[in-house]
Amino acid sequence: MALTEHPLQTVVDACAPLHFAPLPDIRTAGFRSVPARHGTETWYRTDLMAAEGDVAVLFDRYTAQHGPGHTLPNSTRFLRALLREPIFLVSAGLYLTGRAPLLAREHLWFPSLSDGSFGPPTVTSGQMAVLPDDPAADHPDTVVVASEAAMETLAAERMVHAFSPIIDGVARHTRVGARTLWGWVLDILHFYMLNPARFLGHDAEAAWNRASRLGDALIEAGARTRTRPRIFPFSEEHPRGTWAVRGTCCFDYKADPEHGFCVTCPLKSDSDRHEEFQEWLRDPTLAP
Repeated sequence: MALTEHPLQTVVDACAPLHFAPLPDIRTAGFRSVPARHGTETWYRTDLMAAEGDVAVLFDRYTAQHGPGHTLPNSTRFLRALLREPIFLVSAGLYLTGRAPLLAREHLWFPSLSDGSFGPPTVTSGQMAVLPDDPAADHPDTVVVASEAAMETLAAERMVHAFSPIIDGVARHTRVGARTLWGWVLDILHFYMLNPARFLGHDAEAAWNRASRLGDALIEAGARTRTRPRIFPFSEEHPRGTWAVRGTCCFDYKADPEHGFCVTCPLKSDSDRHEEFQEWLRDPTLAP
C-alpha cells in the first residue's frame, strides 16, 4: 500500500516528544510546517547569498545587534543562528528514524529580520535517503541507498555542499579559520544525536557511535577540522548520565570572561566539568 504521508513527517513526529527539538520550517510539495509569520523579513537563499556577497553583510548586521563583540564568538554565534536547525534536522532525523534528510544549498532559505536577527530557516525540498526495505522507498522524494554507510555518506556530502557557501563566506570575511567553523558543525552534529538519546533514555554510546560515523563521512566529504568531540559519561548508572566535550571551542568565554568556560568546553578541566554535570542530575532544569 502506498504511503499517504510525506517521509519527512516521521522526523517531525519522532522529534515531538523531545524537550529540545529545533527543526527548520519545511515548505515542499506534500508537506508544510511553516507557521504564520509576523513582521518584515528579507529572504536569502544559501547559494545566492554567497554568490552575491550577502554573507558578509548579514554577518555584520547580525553581530552589530546581537554579537558579543569578539570575532571568534561572533562567528560561531552567526553559524548557530543559521545552521542549528538544518543540522538538527539531519542529525536527529537520521538517529531517530533511520532516514536522512538531504539538504541542498538551493533549497535552504534564511529570513533576515529588521533587527538583524534571523527567523527559523526554511527548507524547500523534502528529499530523503532511505534503505531499500523502507516503506517510503517508492516515494518520489526518497533516494534509495544500499546501506547505512551509504546513507551517512550521502547525508554528509549534502551537508558539506549546503553549508560550504556560508562557512567559506564567514571565513573570508572574518579570517576565522575554516577548521574552527567546521569544527563547530562537527560538534553540534554529535550533540544533536546524543541529546535525543539521552532525553529518551536510549543507549548513549550507540547514538554517539552513529554520530561518529556521520562525522567521519562529513570529514571525508570535505569538512576540515582539527579535533573530534568526545563522549563524557559522568554518572554511568543514570539514564541521562552521559554528555560530551566539544572538539572545538565556541569561544563564548572571550565574550563573557566572568562566566568562563562552558561545561562542554575542551579548555575546561574534566573535574570541574564532572561536578557541573552532576548538577544537571540534581536539577534537571539546568540540562539541555
